[in-house]
Amino acid sequence: MTAPILVTGAAGFIGFHLAERLLRQGRTVVGIDNLNDYYDVNLKRARLEALSAYPAFSFAEIDLADMAALKALFDTHKFDLVHNLAAQAGVRYSLQNPHAYVRSNLDGFVNILECCRHGGVKHLVFASSSSVYGAVTKMPFSVHQNVDHPVSLYAATKKANELLAHSYAHLYRLPVTGLRFFTVYGPWGRPDMAVYLFTKAILAGQPIDVYNNGEMQRDFTYVDDIVEAVARVGEQPAAVNPDWDSQNPDSATSNAPYRIYNIGNNAPVKLMRLIEVIEQATGKTAIKNFMPIQPGDVPATYADVDDLVRDVGFAPKTPIEVGIGRFVDWYRSYHGV
Repeated sequence: MTAPILVTGAAGFIGFHLAERLLRQGRTVVGIDNLNDYYDVNLKRARLEALSAYPAFSFAEIDLADMAALKALFDTHKFDLVHNLAAQAGVRYSLQNPHAYVRSNLDGFVNILECCRHGGVKHLVFASSSSVYGAVTKMPFSVHQNVDHPVSLYAATKKANELLAHSYAHLYRLPVTGLRFFTVYGPWGRPDMAVYLFTKAILAGQPIDVYNNGEMQRDFTYVDDIVEAVARVGEQPAAVNPDWDSQNPDSATSNAPYRIYNIGNNAPVKLMRLIEVIEQATGKTAIKNFMPIQPGDVPATYADVDDLVRDVGFAPKTPIEVGIGRFVDWYRSYHGV
């Protein structure tokens, strides 16, 4: 593929890292983002400034819900590959702001599908989430499990993305691949996520809220591992599963060009262990404020990545001790701490 690659959400955490990974690979990348104020816009602008050092990168401030602007972009660039990482993120925010998720994650995603369909795109890769597993407790979570019981609106919109994408794969033979990310962390990370919040508070000598009384477990996945997997998936357009059986349907594949993968570290970590690692990296002790589990949260996540390993030959492997050390180093540098 020699055409430019579109990365939506390029000013976001994963979108920024993916765009940089593709640029370092020698690809031409067009990034879009609406630069909303869900979290610090200055951090988003700093990411874009870092990407602007690459001559092969261009950026347009576009909201996915703006169909006219999106269509004009597709008409101009003739993308072969689209990585859709733009979304309204966050579980807890969805409790107070449901319409933001409908606009970005549903209306916006349909606009992306339509543009890909009419623009002759050869592969759409889109971000789903481990949150789609919802009330499922059988672990490790497999892409072949049923995921019809989301416990947050955010999760429901991500499940809806998978369903919408399948319909386009079926109707228009648009190759689509959905990626369920598991608790991504690392340099340039999101300020609303636990690793960032804990590091900030611990370094400032402030208390941290530890939900579910510290009994949470997460499959913390380092961002470099995430983007390596995403980039590899992008180069292998989803294909029909010739063995797909309509009498016993597999939810991760189809008789349409459709695939779903988990991208996780395949090694869940207890929240208390995460806090210990941050304490070691910062050289400071956390002041813990134990809290009950929050609405929409799930107690544990754990990814089965066998399909990813089989199809693209890669599995996330960065130990949390290494990844947290790199994040704390970045945090100190970026914030001058």
